[in-house]
Amino acid sequence: MTTNRVQNADGVTLDLLGDPVATRRHRGAPEQAALAEVLRALEHHPAVAWIRRQNSGAAKEGNRFVRFGWPGAPDLIGMTKDGRTIACEVKGPDGRLRPEQRAFLELVRQHGGVAIVAKSCRDVFAVLGPPGATA
Repeated sequence: MTTNRVQNADGVTLDLLGDPVATRRHRGAPEQAALAEVLRALEHHPAVAWIRRQNSGAAKEGNRFVRFGWPGAPDLIGMTKDGRTIACEVKGPDGRLRPEQRAFLELVRQHGGVAIVAKSCRDVFAVLGPPGATA
C-alpha cells in the first residue's frame, strides 16, 4: 500500500485523495487497509450514488451457527448515479479472487453493472475515471 501514499512537507502520510492516513489503524492487515482506502475512494467519487460494506461470513450465536451474505458476495456493493449496480471485491497485495467471487462479478457485468477488483483506489479510478471526472 505504500506506493499509493505520499508524504507532505510536514511529514504527514497522505492517500491519493490528499487526506491524512491513520497508519496504525490497519497495521499488519493489508486487505483491511486496502478496504478502507477503496471504500473512501468510492464514497467520494462523483459517479457513485451510494456504496456500502457488504459483510459476509458466519458466526456462532449461542448453540447456533449463523451464516450471513452469500457465496461470492463482494466486499462493497452500491449504485452509480445513472442506476447501475456496483460490486467491488477488495484484495490485499497478494489476494486472488475465489471462483464464486469471479462468477458474481461476471454476473454483475453481464447485466450492465460495474464490477471492480481493487487493491487500491487506483483500481477504482481505472474503472470509474479519476475523481475529478464528471459523473
